[in-house]
Amino acid sequence: MILYSNAKINLGLNILERRKDNYHNISSIFYPLYNTYDILEIKPSDYFSLSISGTNLNLTKDNICKQAFLILKERYNIPDVKIHLHKMIPIGAGLGGGSSNGVCMLKGLNKLFNLNITKEKLYEYSLSLGADCPFFIDNTPKYVKGIGDKLSEVNLDLSDYLIKIIDPNIYVSTAQAYKLVNPKKPVLEILKIIKKPITEWKDYLENDFEKPMFNLYPELIEYKNKFYEEGAIYSSMSGSGSVVFGIFKK
Repeated sequence: MILYSNAKINLGLNILERRKDNYHNISSIFYPLYNTYDILEIKPSDYFSLSISGTNLNLTKDNICKQAFLILKERYNIPDVKIHLHKMIPIGAGLGGGSSNGVCMLKGLNKLFNLNITKEKLYEYSLSLGADCPFFIDNTPKYVKGIGDKLSEVNLDLSDYLIKIIDPNIYVSTAQAYKLVNPKKPVLEILKIIKKPITEWKDYLENDFEKPMFNLYPELIEYKNKFYEEGAIYSSMSGSGSVVFGIFKK
C-alpha cells in the first residue's frame, strides 16, 4: 500500500493562553497542502520494521508511524508490517509532516486490515499521537481551537492561488518556540479575518510565533519580504516555523 502524507500551513496563528496542563490554547486556520507530501509504504510482514529515506535526520527511534502502529496493534492485534517512509516535507518546519505521517499510518492500517474503525475512534487515536494530528483525519480546511483538537469546518478554497514555500533548513522545536511567546487575545478573531478578501489578509492575519522567530533567525523575515517583492498577496511563517509561504494569484 502506497500513501501520500501531505503537509499543512497555518493561516494565522494566535496563542491565546497557557493552560494548567502546560499546553496552550490556540486559534488558527489549518489549510492542507496536497502537493507537498511524504510517501508512506506499508506491507504486511512476519516482523515489524521501519526504514526512512529522504532525510539525514535519524527519525527511526520512536517514530510517530511506529507509535501509530503500536496503538492499533494493541487494540486490534493486527499483523506486523514493513514500513518505508520517504520524507520530503521539511522537518521541524511548521508544516505538520510528522502529524500527517502518524494519521496517514492510522488510516492506512485501518484500510489495509479492514478494521472498520470509525472516524470518531481514529480521531481519538490521532489525538494521542499529537495535538494537531486530528486535523489530518478529514484533511480539509479547518478552524482550529483548543490545543489543536477542536476542529470546525471553514469555507475556504485557495485553488485559484499558487502557494509557494521556502525551507530555510532551520529546525525549530515547537516546545522551545512556545516558551518565547507571550499569550494574548487578538484584536480581531482569525475566523473573521479569513472571511475578508485575501488582499486584506496582509494587514490583519498574524502568526504570533513570527516576532520571536524573526528575532532569532532574521533571514526568515527576509524570505517573507522576498515573497511580497515577487508579488505575493499574503505571506507568513507556518506554525512555529521555520518554513515561510507565499500565496500568489495563478
